Amino acid sequence: MTGTEVLTGRVSDLNGPWLAEQLRLLGVDVGQIVVVGDRPDDLGSALRFLAASNDLVITSGGLGPTADDLTAEVVAQVQGRPSRLDPDLEQRIAAIIARFSGRLDPESTAIAVRKQALVPEGACVLEPTGTAPGLVVPVAAGRSGPPVIVLPGPPRELQQMWPAAVASALVQEVLAGAPELRQRTLRLWGVPESELATTLRRSEAELAGLEITTCLRAGELEIVSRYAPAAEPAQQRLLAAVRADFPAQLFSEGQTVDEIVAAAIWDQAWTVAVVEAVTGGSLAARLAQARLIGAVVAHTDAVLVDPVGVPLDLIQGRGPADPQIARAMAEGARRIFGADIGIGVAGSVTLADALADRERPSSVHVCVLTPDGGFTRTVPAVGTVGAVRGRVVPAALHLLRLALADA
Repeated sequence: MTGTEVLTGRVSDLNGPWLAEQLRLLGVDVGQIVVVGDRPDDLGSALRFLAASNDLVITSGGLGPTADDLTAEVVAQVQGRPSRLDPDLEQRIAAIIARFSGRLDPESTAIAVRKQALVPEGACVLEPTGTAPGLVVPVAAGRSGPPVIVLPGPPRELQQMWPAAVASALVQEVLAGAPELRQRTLRLWGVPESELATTLRRSEAELAGLEITTCLRAGELEIVSRYAPAAEPAQQRLLAAVRADFPAQLFSEGQTVDEIVAAAIWDQAWTVAVVEAVTGGSLAARLAQARLIGAVVAHTDAVLVDPVGVPLDLIQGRGPADPQIARAMAEGARRIFGADIGIGVAGSVTLADALADRERPSSVHVCVLTPDGGFTRTVPAVGTVGAVRGRVVPAALHLLRLALADA
């Protein structure tokens, strides 16, 4: 992954994880993901390091017309392939730029286009999905090493170009011997990692052939196993062990909680609405595909009173962080939007707190009301507003999941 903006964290790497999953589907395991800045020596060193222990190397980024876009040039040098101007490609790139851009300086544009039309000898050109072509560059005759796929940095362009890269003859040759690589994900809610570790230790002798990783994220514990088809019996033994030890906490054998909730709401043909305070719209965003018909973000008591309809004397008597306030917010959500499901998230976070992301030790109360009933839960919430949202939103989704399971 190239680009100083990625290396320094100004831009998040979206391409590495996406490519890793696409490669897994092709039976290819990822050995390393390396991020380098726009420095030719660093990029050359990274390419040589990766070429020493992998069957295929992929780059993303550095294919633009500016001086810091050096990926194609450095890959050509490392692969021992001199670059030559491709006149036909030059014309195609010029036509694309003419469509995308307005009035341009002809001389500057010609120089930029010529730079992008330099192709290493023997390379396969991948037609641009934006303005930059990609490449599949073999190593020069007499040298050893894998081919290098050179892809653009913008995720949309990279993803659109990926099928052409996979279809190229050089890549198909690499993939010819790739075995099937399976991956399964189990998700648990409310299980400490220490308890899962006990289960895995007890079953260790029966799980040979599985590469198991666990990750605790926002209260959910994920168990991801990767394995060859021959290890499917071991995967079934892992599943049986987790089901036996955590029958109530195992909520998914593949789907995310968002997908489970959305499917249940669609199955019931219900609609959902939200009134939320501390979560600041984050819960509504997670419910966008779950027949959400409306949401109110309430950072002031005035909004809770009108339009939500929470009684002012209730707020004055109990304060904004109270289970009864959460229930009144859920009732207001159903009333305002005419929704079947109402969710209220009550917490003592002011608009100023949210804007400053201040640390606010408190509790947050979540109420879910469905046509069949509902219930309220208290979520301990200590930390900045952002950290609190990261804990409360998943808890609210799981509370909704449990309410839907009872419907």
